[in-house]
Amino acid sequence: MTVGKRRRGLTVASALLGGVLVLSACSSGGDDASADDGGKDSSQSKVDEAAAKKASEAQITITPKDGSDNASINNSAAVTVSKGTLTDVSMTTTDGAKVSGQISADKTSWKPSSQLERSTTYKLTAEAKDSDGRVAHENASFTTVSPANSFIGTFTPDDGTTVGVGMPVSINFDKAITNKAAVQKGITVSTTSGQEVVCHWFNANRMDCRPDDYWKENSTVTLKLALDGVEGASGVYGVQQKTVTFKIGRNQVSYVDAKTKQMKITHNGTTIKTIPISAGSPDNKTYEGIMVMSEKFKETRMNGATVGFTDDDGKGEYDIKDVPHAIRLTSSGTFLHGNYWGAKSIFGSVNTSHGCVGLSDTKGANDPNTPAAWMYNHSILGDVVVVQNTGDKTVQPDNGLNGWNLSWADWKAGSAV
Repeated sequence: MTVGKRRRGLTVASALLGGVLVLSACSSGGDDASADDGGKDSSQSKVDEAAAKKASEAQITITPKDGSDNASINNSAAVTVSKGTLTDVSMTTTDGAKVSGQISADKTSWKPSSQLERSTTYKLTAEAKDSDGRVAHENASFTTVSPANSFIGTFTPDDGTTVGVGMPVSINFDKAITNKAAVQKGITVSTTSGQEVVCHWFNANRMDCRPDDYWKENSTVTLKLALDGVEGASGVYGVQQKTVTFKIGRNQVSYVDAKTKQMKITHNGTTIKTIPISAGSPDNKTYEGIMVMSEKFKETRMNGATVGFTDDDGKGEYDIKDVPHAIRLTSSGTFLHGNYWGAKSIFGSVNTSHGCVGLSDTKGANDPNTPAAWMYNHSILGDVVVVQNTGDKTVQPDNGLNGWNLSWADWKAGSAV
């Protein structure tokens, strides 16, 4: 045998010897133990049995499951335990920011204190003890739904506000909704007056809700958004879970008559004041129809270029930087506002505006005794202004909050449920 062969032989022998030593180390150590006599299995069973006796009976459950994505920002994060009590729960973002939360009084559950952020990965670690004080641990990581895969609705009016009898619930979604029925079913609007409320889709992004007639004064309206997890379009889910309430104020409806150039302000049908006005000129008539006050500005800028009134140089036919006591009636730029630049004699006698309804006022919006100031101070968002006898077309129902220009039958036809 050559030297090389002897070395190879020794190597093989060493390997075999090492295998024997390893097997011996894992055996029970008895002289009669062998690979097929059950000695090793018997020993391992004893080890497993001993470990099981030491293990905690507490069973921790973390939702969502580890590795989940597109998780809800409202209801996803939760920790519960059975056969034990929670002793510690920690939730952080991947960059280490802590998320506050609270263990329940009976120490069997935990949830975060506030809504989670979208497109964020969170890590949860939980610890619990059973009745014998044995500790159990659980960990999970999940990612919340991204803005690209979720939708939200911006709504009017705001929670806790008092509005006029014409204020609809108007919701504008940041994604086009194709599954309108599912989304509409997740939204309920009710009123203490008992009036039936129906929602109407103007397009894929906007849905308004109202009763047949104006809201009853002094009633309370409740909007509930239960859109969390609702699939509004393919792969796009809702994230909102919110309840909003608002109060309906007194019943104020004003009537603008472009022919008589007067505006009557009524409460429950009774005229409480008449104000002379100047509506749109024959070349720039004011829309007719029912309009709802949607914004108020003590002073605002009005530039003709923003609504298509331009000179040959492309600049606005007018640019007034301090229009006083302005109340918006349409999205396209129709306002009820003060006018300090026109002669006092035009109000009640001639229509001169570019389509707005003007009331006599003074520069600076600081004189409370002007007609425009009175109207501004006695109006709230949601009050109704009915414009008549202008000779122009009726305002489109989606131009502002003006769905009242649709008949009840046409309004209901726009419902998806």
